[in-house]
Amino acid sequence: MAQYVEAGGVRTWYDEVGDGEPLVLMHGGLVDARFFAPNLAPLAQRFRVYTPERRGHGHTPDVEGPITYQLMADDTIAFLDKVIGGPADLVAHSDGAFVAMLVAMQRPDLVHRLVMISGGFDKSGEAAPDMEFDVDQVVAFLGEAYGEVSPDGVEHFPVVVAKIGEMMKAEPRMDVAELSRVRARSLVMFADDDLMTLSHAVEMFEALPDAELAVVPGTSHFLTQEKPHLVNALVLDFLTNDPVPTVAPIRRAPHPD
Repeated sequence: MAQYVEAGGVRTWYDEVGDGEPLVLMHGGLVDARFFAPNLAPLAQRFRVYTPERRGHGHTPDVEGPITYQLMADDTIAFLDKVIGGPADLVAHSDGAFVAMLVAMQRPDLVHRLVMISGGFDKSGEAAPDMEFDVDQVVAFLGEAYGEVSPDGVEHFPVVVAKIGEMMKAEPRMDVAELSRVRARSLVMFADDDLMTLSHAVEMFEALPDAELAVVPGTSHFLTQEKPHLVNALVLDFLTNDPVPTVAPIRRAPHPD
């Protein structure tokens, strides 16, 4: 049932559906929980799925001041503490994936398993670093959907877009060595034609202590919608099965003490 919760100074909207262990879906930037429509039902068959929307996104009102990844991580931590009250699986896309990684680093007690879809860790990995962030173009593309649900009204969307644009000029910025702080078992998933390069995806995979890697063929940054059947299968396989003992391990080969 959809509702609001006051968490960390943000009136956060979320819905919950399904039964089982808690799983939190974390949407990307400038969209909302509806982005996961092709993925929700299969996940809800196995988990209690929560779909919070971050500050200035979807049904959650904007908050005075800038939007940063750290602020959104703080908001997510407050939500997990108040609503879940313990560890949950995090399945996150794009901006949400970097936020989820920050949460896993800063509050490992709140993260059971971590699925990061199309979210890099540093701007150096951008596949099109010279691409211009055009506020008017983004407003034209996403403004109608924002206006359908936002309590701030469609006229406020350019303000939110500008805030995200400012964030994207400088973030994310993280040294690859910092990824060793993520202790949760992790799945790194990218499209084969994503906003971040595949070499960046591999660097991310290799830096995480307990990670698996999936590349979804024939897709773009919208892979969760372009091939939901494949994305859902990969996510569910990761979340519902223990790692298999591989026949010929190299990266995972045991090392003598």
